[in-house]
Amino acid sequence: MGSDCFVFRSTEVLLVLWYKLTILSMRIIGHIEHPVLKITAFKMDNKLSVKFESGLFEQIYKFRESDQLNKIEDIQNLVDEVFISNVLEELKSMNQIKNKALSRYISENDQEEFEEII
Repeated sequence: MGSDCFVFRSTEVLLVLWYKLTILSMRIIGHIEHPVLKITAFKMDNKLSVKFESGLFEQIYKFRESDQLNKIEDIQNLVDEVFISNVLEELKSMNQIKNKALSRYISENDQEEFEEII
């Protein structure tokens, strides 16, 4: 039993170290101003990520770093009005999916029967 506990702890420590290294190696390279969305650009390894947040929803798009795409100015040019419009439509769709699922869940669980009170 003692060696099993040691293996679990070693694995747990490795996962924590991996997580911390991943977080530390990802860095924010900038933000893009928008009246509705919070838009953040990240850089990690050879990838650039752009995260769009609105309320409880978020979308992340990842791109391979290249000569044409490697700094915040490149991301700002990539994320144009058409891109943002498509993101907003997708967020709207995500909200509809969530609301429909919640409605189904609530109606299924609302079937509780109560004792009749006279």
